Amino acid sequence: MASPDTFARAIMASPAARELIPHPDGESFRWIEHDYPCDIARWNYHPEVEIHLIRRSSGNFIIGDEVGAFEPGHVAIVGAEVPHDWMSDLTEGEVIEKRDAVIQFTPDWLQSSIDAIPELAPSLRLLEQSRRGIVFSGSTATTAAIEIEKVGEFSGARRMAHFFGLLDILVNAPEHERHYVAHELYSPNVGREGKAAVDAGLAYVVENLSGHIRLSEAARLAYMSEPSFSKYFKKASGMTFSDLVRRLRIANACRLLDQSDSSIADISAAVGYRNLANFNRQFRSETGYTPSAYRALDPSAKPRSGLAGYSRTQSA
Repeated sequence: MASPDTFARAIMASPAARELIPHPDGESFRWIEHDYPCDIARWNYHPEVEIHLIRRSSGNFIIGDEVGAFEPGHVAIVGAEVPHDWMSDLTEGEVIEKRDAVIQFTPDWLQSSIDAIPELAPSLRLLEQSRRGIVFSGSTATTAAIEIEKVGEFSGARRMAHFFGLLDILVNAPEHERHYVAHELYSPNVGREGKAAVDAGLAYVVENLSGHIRLSEAARLAYMSEPSFSKYFKKASGMTFSDLVRRLRIANACRLLDQSDSSIADISAAVGYRNLANFNRQFRSETGYTPSAYRALDPSAKPRSGLAGYSRTQSA
């Protein structure tokens, strides 16, 4: 796969960004379409839930701490604050026009809609599950893609009808057509302290992934002592803070290996590893491959997930 040099450099220089999603006046949610590459098609996270359709091209996605493959017709839902990116395989200078159709809405808005329309209550479960990211397949993906396009085609009451119809399709998707992607960052009964620890820890990590990350700074941002932060973070997420750092760094490394021609040493530094031997060891532990072996794999032969440490057969 050949990637434009300027795009490769941009990837290497780009940490996950907190995206500010504009909320148009008179609209309950945002529907957009965009090309690839473009400024907003990057590794980012935001407080809105996102439903994402890839219309054309193939490549790899990163959702949370996992990497996987996509093809045309790929439909996914990504929860609030979960970092994500879709990276198409490109030839030199290629631009894929209107590759993406995207819907973004706030959890609070959906909750207020449920308060007013109790028939929408099953959507709350989907909202909870979206924290792991869900990729849909089969007839669910096909019918959901049609509804996503219709949401963009219409306005007013018909637009809302198609949006709620889309939610109904995703809510009722059979288990064999929903693929839970990432590690769940919040346990079902997480308390206020646990959520505060995970929110602060995740934001700090994704914004500083290429630098030196300190547990003490994450604890400070959560307004906790280090022991309290570690306890609540582990209780809420099921993993230690260092586990999160390692998994996100290796997931980002997979992204860079797929999308740039940079050296293994440069990628090691770009994801926060100053010791190349340690990077190679951690990468192999997480993926089952050395970085060079992972890069050499044919795209069609690459594992569904770039990370081997999480069972993809789990369900939410």
